[in-house]
Amino acid sequence: RTLEQVQQVARAIESQGRRALAVQVDVAVKAEVQRLAQQAERTFGRVDILVNNAGTFSVCPSEDLSEEDWDRVLDTNLKGAFLCSQAIGRLMMAQHFGRIINISSIAGVTAFPLRAAYCSSKAGLIQLTKVLAVEWGKHNITVNVVSPGFVRTELYDRQVAEGVFSDEELLRRSPVGRVAEIKDVVGAVCYLGSDDAAVVSGANLYVDGGWLAYGYI
Repeated sequence: RTLEQVQQVARAIESQGRRALAVQVDVAVKAEVQRLAQQAERTFGRVDILVNNAGTFSVCPSEDLSEEDWDRVLDTNLKGAFLCSQAIGRLMMAQHFGRIINISSIAGVTAFPLRAAYCSSKAGLIQLTKVLAVEWGKHNITVNVVSPGFVRTELYDRQVAEGVFSDEELLRRSPVGRVAEIKDVVGAVCYLGSDDAAVVSGANLYVDGGWLAYGYI
């Protein structure tokens, strides 16, 4: 997201009488993440919920995948989530409360051709979630991961238009017969951040319409 888009969201939040802070950082740079944590603490006094949602991908045959593309994807999707969890996790430990929600993908548990870096980063994020859940539970911090399937976004629509995949094929493959909307993922995140999920930790919540459960192509 661009800073302008983030600022628009912040203004929308403020219009509801809430406080918001728009900050642009590279999540793969530790100093920038630490600056974000410090600004959040100064502005709000505490941080109760962290959603690690920064992500990128590459589509390339594995034999041609460059080191630069591999690093770019792993840095954003996995290293960034670790650095943000580490920085905000320290604040949560001090207040003895926290909810960390990572956004992975069904690509973290099944193979998608031409996406070696993406699948590896999302698989790593699922395992990182489990490790942090076990380590930080004693601090009253829960750590969970949401793994969406295909979600209707601007990127999804563009890839369909470019022929990367077929909308009809995906709908036929989905047991619920539709692609997830953004609000479906938001609902899962809100649940994991709520009091209703107080003892849910180390869990991977699939928002895929039954995609992984369906054993046929």
